[in-house]
Amino acid sequence: MSDHVRYAIYYLPPAGPLARFGAAWLGWDVDRGVAVAQPPVAGIEAFTATPRKYGFHGTLKPPFRLADGCDVGALHAAVARLAAGRPLVEIAALVPGALGHFLALVPRGEAEGLHALAAACVADLDGFRAPAGAAEMDKRRKAGLTERQEAMLQRWGYPYVFDEFRFHMTLTGRMEPDALARVQAEVEARLPDLPEPYVIDEIALAGERPDGMFETVHRYTLAG
Repeated sequence: MSDHVRYAIYYLPPAGPLARFGAAWLGWDVDRGVAVAQPPVAGIEAFTATPRKYGFHGTLKPPFRLADGCDVGALHAAVARLAAGRPLVEIAALVPGALGHFLALVPRGEAEGLHALAAACVADLDGFRAPAGAAEMDKRRKAGLTERQEAMLQRWGYPYVFDEFRFHMTLTGRMEPDALARVQAEVEARLPDLPEPYVIDEIALAGERPDGMFETVHRYTLAG
């Protein structure tokens, strides 16, 4: 019997300055599964409310419910096999940037290896995903999907996968442009120095608790 409502495959930064920054910024430590104090930034509790429940992460396979007949032990084994067969990923840098109406850490430059890793997570683990319900599909469609995104939604249960995927580590909910600029300055003042190039050498299975908050279930080292 699973203790989690949904699962997702995340990139979670390892224990260290970036993980501490992300946990404090969002007010939620995804590794420990506990709330933490946020920095003294005007409005931070409100503008981080949407991403808080997910923890500081980059999505590789979006949240899904386990399909009938699947169990978390088999999912764990499948993620372990996937990680063991994938090389580590190197990107030029992770930098703050606006994606539409929200702020995130995003790759600088090309991220082909990261896209390939995400594609493998989506496709190779799809057998564990229960089909998305009508209400969930309708919710996704409210964003105004392209024909390609609608096709992805119907096939994979999420519109922003494969060639529609953009890796990001969300820092805010929707904000107006002037507010985004102000918050980006706050992030840049607090963000620790990150290595360049930035190496992603592990992935994680995260689970959504009954209270709606996500927590780390297990981390898996990539083959290297």
